[in-house]
Amino acid sequence: MNLEDEFAQYRGELVAHCYRMLGSLHDAEDAVQETYLRAWRGFADFEQRSSVKTWLYRIATRVCLNALQHSSRRMVPSALGAPGVDPHDIESQSLETSWLEPFPDLLLSTDPAQVVGTRQSLRLAMVAALQHLPARQRAVLILRDVLAWQASEVAGLLETTTAAVNSSLQRARAEMAKLAPAEDDFSEPDEPVRRALLDQFAKAFEKADLVALEGLLTQDTRWEMPPIPTWFSGRDDVLALLATKLLRGEGRRILVETAANGQPAFAMYVRGGDGIFHAHSVKLLTLTKTGISAVMAFHNPGLFPAFGLPIDRYPQD
Repeated sequence: MNLEDEFAQYRGELVAHCYRMLGSLHDAEDAVQETYLRAWRGFADFEQRSSVKTWLYRIATRVCLNALQHSSRRMVPSALGAPGVDPHDIESQSLETSWLEPFPDLLLSTDPAQVVGTRQSLRLAMVAALQHLPARQRAVLILRDVLAWQASEVAGLLETTTAAVNSSLQRARAEMAKLAPAEDDFSEPDEPVRRALLDQFAKAFEKADLVALEGLLTQDTRWEMPPIPTWFSGRDDVLALLATKLLRGEGRRILVETAANGQPAFAMYVRGGDGIFHAHSVKLLTLTKTGISAVMAFHNPGLFPAFGLPIDRYPQD
């Protein structure tokens, strides 16, 4: 295997690693590009005291830490304040906020041995919680608990002591215990129920069938819409939002199933006055055994190409 092929085989997992650190697919891809540039330039000095994979992770982590010195953390609307109560009173986009972005599953490793663990560590709620940690704590937690590096390896990367790494890891775990969802929250319904939930949601949402949607949402469901900072909590308030914003009738919107962050998702297209369906938002769903407990609707058509989807769809498509 030549060097270029060896580098290329790690691209997907390096993008995932940088995404956990940065909370943005675009920034993660830039970080991996910078990682490869540094690796090419420095390969002559690479003494192979570690594997190429470990060496690339070391470079990528340093690139991310450097990037985080010059950027604010990525947020979700629910981290900014209390939920809204009036669907007619929704704040416009907050231009000063950097928003968390989704990570398309098609970019995940195809190695079955890696997929389950990778998806678990990329769950949207987990990545959102990571953004609250200081950059070095974030790196320590990811390297130790996700990548299973030894404390001494992390200490060498961060140019600190093993004791300092262990202390940082303890603080990071304590903070994540407060911020991240409990393990039970990751328990999705069995496949037949899961499949039925997704099919019913797509049909109900396309038709703006609020009665059907009411039966699919949990009592404590949450609806967020970055870059719109206003969010809604509780089935009644979410249904009021949808009743206000969704135009009724068939043929107004199309939902295309996809997946992101190891979770089911839909790309929504809305029909314009020209008769063409235009990219609108990517909706990530959190499923539980009792229904849909959260929807994160990313109102950013620019995300569609990363999911392998066109910006526009024609009625005959």
